[in-house]
Amino acid sequence: MHEFIKWTATEAVAHLRQGDVTPLELIDAAEIQIAQTNPQINALVTLCMTRARERAQVLMRERKHDSHSGGLLCGLPIAVKDNTDVEGVRATHGSQVYADRIAPSSDLVVQRLEAQGALVVAKANLPEFAAGGNTFNDVFGATRNPWDLRMSASGSSGGSAAALAAGQVWLATGSDFGGSIRTPAAFCSVSGLRPSPGRVPRIQKQAFNPLAVEGPMGRTVADVALMFDAEAGFDRRDPLSTQEQLPSFVECARQAERPLRVALSVDLGVAPVVDADVRTAIAQVGERLAADGIAVEWAHPDLRDAMRHFLTLRGALFISRAGPLLAEYRHLLKPEIIANAEYGLQLTLTEVIAAEIAQGEIVRAMAQFLQDYDVLICPATLCPPFPVETRYPEQWDGVSLVGYMDWLALTCAVTMTACPVMAMPAGFTPGGVAGAGLPFGVQVIGQPRGEAQLFRHAAYLEQCFGVAQMTPVVPR
Repeated sequence: MHEFIKWTATEAVAHLRQGDVTPLELIDAAEIQIAQTNPQINALVTLCMTRARERAQVLMRERKHDSHSGGLLCGLPIAVKDNTDVEGVRATHGSQVYADRIAPSSDLVVQRLEAQGALVVAKANLPEFAAGGNTFNDVFGATRNPWDLRMSASGSSGGSAAALAAGQVWLATGSDFGGSIRTPAAFCSVSGLRPSPGRVPRIQKQAFNPLAVEGPMGRTVADVALMFDAEAGFDRRDPLSTQEQLPSFVECARQAERPLRVALSVDLGVAPVVDADVRTAIAQVGERLAADGIAVEWAHPDLRDAMRHFLTLRGALFISRAGPLLAEYRHLLKPEIIANAEYGLQLTLTEVIAAEIAQGEIVRAMAQFLQDYDVLICPATLCPPFPVETRYPEQWDGVSLVGYMDWLALTCAVTMTACPVMAMPAGFTPGGVAGAGLPFGVQVIGQPRGEAQLFRHAAYLEQCFGVAQMTPVVPR
């Protein structure tokens, strides 16, 4: 593993800015690391190195004339999830429907990142149409977990998380609806932020959809903050984005701040079952924080109906996403996509309105609850990484799980609160290769629209947990 690969994104950008490494040298290092590790994990599915090098040369010429140019990322190679368009690059959404599609233009988030000096070197794998908690599709196959190649990297941002863990890139984009940043981060022992709706502007068919968000992924909290600084802001095409002056989230992460009072939960009152090792791991988190003088209380707001209403709202949104494809492409779609769309088409207007009203109540309940706590911490998944061949857990510890979303209840319920959430590594469960253990990750839920303080607390927690420095890892 090249020394450049071991740098965090924050360190790599500092070296770029000082001029002791060039963007082209980082691209070369990334390309070698991808060649060495991608055959094992299948995280990055379309490379665009020529495009990246051409943009790097332009950036380097600009910096010769103005050493302060280069943006926040200054020529850092990144990966972009394959449901996010990069101009001139293949964009499949993990579906045979779009297997040969070339993106005519870049998505808004890519435009913002490239304006800040990001160099896109590859597209990251995902489940078809980003639907599902295990990254596999009929175009590229499955992504494997670098910590244990027998296991899933989760999904839908599984390619992004696995690429980060294996050191293929320094930052990667993610998107999150029901946990698509948070569960892969947990399975692969990296970090990722599900921001408040509108923080990262995006163009959606349903302009006021608060459930689906774009978010940054990195190996450390500081790296996530760096990418978030480049992504976040205002765009008049997204009515959920705001013109407020945002702080430097990198600076917030530098100001690591111990939370005074933390709520802790094993299951949020919504998980149908929680693995015994996960229960032990979250209890150990509580003990660690209490030993550091933090007031820890086992508590959570009433979220008992959150999953049911989440599925209703998700089904309604799926009508616009996959409904139009059913007539012509049904034979190419995976069963879960068909089921999602048909479920949405069967919903009544009364059910959808009831779910929207219920979400408002959930948002207010969480806001009220967090008046008494700095953060709420819970597991990101109800189980450790499972075998990659398993489409999704149908049962755990003898408890049947309903459908392919039930095992994601912990993240789906939190989506309904509209609060910002940092997913971050917090340790390892027993087992794994040669007893080395499997990653365990938590959700750190912050105050409404409170990303700045969330970064401060997450940076402290990262120091407390002491596992972020263990990536990148050689796939094993």
